[in-house]
Amino acid sequence: MTLKEAIDQYIAWRQAHGAKYESSAGVLRRFLKSVDGAAGCDAITTAQVLAFLAGEGQLTRYRENKYSALAGFYRYAISRGHATHSPLPEGEPKPPLRRRPYIYTHDELRRLFGVIELVRKGASALDAETFRTLLLLLYGAGLRVGEARRLTLADVDLQDGVLSIRNTKFFKSRLVPAGPQLTAALKTYASLRASRSLPQGSDAFFLANRNGTPLARTTVGDAFAKLCSAAGIESANGACRPPCLHALRHSFAVHRLTSWYRQGADVQRLLPVLSTYLGHADLSGTQVYLTMTPELLQQASSRFERYVSGGNDA
Repeated sequence: MTLKEAIDQYIAWRQAHGAKYESSAGVLRRFLKSVDGAAGCDAITTAQVLAFLAGEGQLTRYRENKYSALAGFYRYAISRGHATHSPLPEGEPKPPLRRRPYIYTHDELRRLFGVIELVRKGASALDAETFRTLLLLLYGAGLRVGEARRLTLADVDLQDGVLSIRNTKFFKSRLVPAGPQLTAALKTYASLRASRSLPQGSDAFFLANRNGTPLARTTVGDAFAKLCSAAGIESANGACRPPCLHALRHSFAVHRLTSWYRQGADVQRLLPVLSTYLGHADLSGTQVYLTMTPELLQQASSRFERYVSGGNDA
């Protein structure tokens, strides 16, 4: 079996077992372009792998992703008898530390929403009302950008205030309750949408451009970059990633945790609830939020101090 045939078989096997496996599949296909795909798996040398891993420029976490994708493939190839050994090098350099996501302050959020009309004035496709509703879904319901963009009219239950999120990142579906304020905003947008010449079937996208086309990731990404610029929001240091759309979801989670600490709630008991709400595959994806802001750490520290001093907080 050739390397290309083995990689194609491996990708199909991963996807048949419930994984989207899109990013790593792309890595493996790029690897095929750097070597002879018609050769056998054992024909690949460590030098060829090192050349692919090195790429160009400084060391990034992308190298870690490439190494992981190749390691998974070769474990599969050896187990199936397509290869007798792995050409991956040992002693891989440690990837750079992962930068924390940007967390918007409440003041920054007010500024962002305050300049939407100005930034989207005269927009021919993504108008201010649709853009505002998208941002409210990301921050108010903690949705991923793709989840909000893919919502259909049937997915938005305005009577009960529930969003149906289907076939998301981990091939899971979930129901997301929307609070009263968010539900009211969604009703306002739904009324506006109904007054426009847009598709109205149950499968039509809830958020749509003026011409009825679905929102494109590049369009909303560019619009948000202009919004941040107009609101005077930028990353203050290299420890955080630049402000972006997905950071609204991170901000939702951190602000919710901070609020729970202030209320004296049992945060450890509520973490699994938040994890389910966000659609995380496991609790570790949610626990990372506990270390994201000084304010949140201060709230957690105060809770612990009250506990060790004999207070009632657990």
